[in-house]
Amino acid sequence: MSPTAASARRSRGLLTGYFLGMGVVMAIWGARMPAVQQAAHLTTAQLALVLLAAALGMVAGLKFGGRLALPERLPTLLTGGAVGLAGCLALLGQCNSLASLLAVALAFGATHGVLDVAANAAAVRCQNAYGRSIMSGFHAAYSLGALGGAALTATTAHTAHTSLFLVTGLAVAVVALGAAPATQTLSGADQPTTPTCRGADERRPPLSRAKLWLLGVLAAGSLLGEGAAADWAAVHLHSLHATTAVSATAFAVYSAAMALGRLTGDRLHTVFGATAVVRAGAVLAAAGLATGVLAASVPWALAGWAVFGLGLSTTVPSLITAAGAGGPSAVATVAVIGYVGLLAGPALIGALASATALPAALLLPALLAASVAGLSHRALENTAPCPAPPRTPAPTP
Repeated sequence: MSPTAASARRSRGLLTGYFLGMGVVMAIWGARMPAVQQAAHLTTAQLALVLLAAALGMVAGLKFGGRLALPERLPTLLTGGAVGLAGCLALLGQCNSLASLLAVALAFGATHGVLDVAANAAAVRCQNAYGRSIMSGFHAAYSLGALGGAALTATTAHTAHTSLFLVTGLAVAVVALGAAPATQTLSGADQPTTPTCRGADERRPPLSRAKLWLLGVLAAGSLLGEGAAADWAAVHLHSLHATTAVSATAFAVYSAAMALGRLTGDRLHTVFGATAVVRAGAVLAAAGLATGVLAASVPWALAGWAVFGLGLSTTVPSLITAAGAGGPSAVATVAVIGYVGLLAGPALIGALASATALPAALLLPALLAASVAGLSHRALENTAPCPAPPRTPAPTP
């Protein structure tokens, strides 16, 4: 194995750890939200303000991180973002008033945004150094981390959230600081913003503003579906008279299917290409959710949410890869637009459900998935990673 290939493998493993850690932290924060609300004696409206502060902080962090994320700064942003996110999680456990929660939630969102854009920008460059699709695997690590974090909160349900947040925060910070020397050696920092493929006479066309916005809108549509699954899947099952336990499994089934799809996504991209995989997946997602909603039975609903997660699993990684041609600022722009869908989607579905009915409102994510299928070719053309350079054989002694 050449030194370049070995460095790319090490970088891949290291970045996988960052995505895994983000998933763990975010799952623990979300799963113990009721305990945070109870400890600070928050009303539902006040809790919504805390969540809004975290969302605003994340948008600011994504934009700020996109401007700072030059190749030589990525290692510092990764380490600083991870330590900052861990420290904010620990502090969130100590907050017992609305004012303190608002301040720390804002910082928590900002550090999450910086870490998110740095990790995705570094992943794009690592993928360019690798020479084939590996982005889906990074996002699979995030999904697996979220599943692990959810499992951890379930097994520590009788432990005070203050202790869980503090121990998790300290553990993540220690790991991030321990990995800092290795992070400084991440490969891919020398990759051009718009990679030149071996054998090509010209660089790929630059990322136009129209295409950048198309990528962002498709990301928003996909992430609206993720937000719908997180906030409405259990409610949907409950409306079909499922038990509380069965209703609670809806999002877990969705998340597990998404993780499975992301674990196999890179291999599928290599064989069929990103456009074909995203188009087929989006069609599958639209058909699965629509069937699960219209069938109006618990087994079909569970199956529908699982198929929806499986179908959408490779969409966001593919869109981030396409945005990577425009550099970290383009990655940040697509992420910001995408997170608008994630944050606004659940409220939009709630408003539609109030005006019509929940099954009708849940057809919106299915329609958006169908739109992703129809527009995927235009968004993802000419976005495959450049092939890796041929390995240099080791010199014969």
